Order: sequence, then C-alpha cells, then structure tokens
Amino acid sequence: MLFFQQSFNVISQNVQKKILNCFVKSINYLLLHCTRFNQLDMSKKVLYTLEYPIRCSPSILYEFLISPAAMQEWFADKVDERDGVYSFSWNGTEEKAVLLEKEQDKFIRFRWSHMAKDEYFEFSIIKSEVTNQTVLVIKDFADKKEIKDQSQLWEYQVKDLFHRLGS
Repeated sequence: MLFFQQSFNVISQNVQKKILNCFVKSINYLLLHCTRFNQLDMSKKVLYTLEYPIRCSPSILYEFLISPAAMQEWFADKVDERDGVYSFSWNGTEEKAVLLEKEQDKFIRFRWSHMAKDEYFEFSIIKSEVTNQTVLVIKDFADKKEIKDQSQLWEYQVKDLFHRLGS
C-alpha cells in the first residue's frame, strides 16, 4: 500500500483525477449491478423513490434522460441505442436495458435485461404548478438492505447530471 501511495504522489494531479474518476465509476457500477451476481438470494426487491428539484426545463431534462449522447455525459462511459434496447458501458463492461415506456417530457421507464420482468428503473419529470419548479423523480428496485447504497449511487449520478445541465 505504501508503494501505491508513493507512486500515486508522483503522478500529475490531472492523471490522479482520471484514476480516481475511473475508480468511482467502477465502484458505482459494482453497486448498481452487484445483485445480478447474487442469484442465491431470492428475496423480493422493493420499489423506492428519490426526488431531486432541478433548475431546468422539462424538455431539456427529458433529452438528458433519453438521448444516448446526453446519457453518455452523466450516466455511463458509453451509451448506444438500437430498437429500444440501450447498451450502457462502464469501464468496458456492458449492460443492456430495454426501454419499456416513455412519454415526451414526462417519463422514461427501463428494465435491465438481467432483472425480473416486474422490476424497472424510471425517470419522471414533474413540474409543480404552485412553485413552477421541475423535479426529477427516480424510481428503482433494490433489496431492502441495499437501498441506502443504491440511493447514494443515484445521488452521485444525479450530481453529475446537474453539473452537465448547469444546475
């Protein structure tokens, strides 16, 4: 470990940032997909919801939630779409998600190809009539004991999204 720390100190700050960013994305990927490899635990996952107020129009936000090019800026290292199947890559590992439903400027619902048919993740956009504020609502499924970790992952992803949106 000491050798790693000494070697790390020699590397430029720019390279250090790139290494740390790669490390964080790897950890996020593992947190997001670790249940895929834990098939012995057959416990039913539960739906949880996260809400994030944002200073952005619903139409611009919607594009960042559905466009592969925009999603590549905040959600994954690489994003492609073909016939409603999205391919997301993190550090060379690819996962596929099917686009289940969408409504322009309202919501997008995906299902990971390895997840149960009744499980999905969804981005909803709500515009408050009273405050005129836009709210991003994320719905996802996780084991009860993993909801905190999954929520932290979404928090990290959403911060990156907000940064890209200038919010």
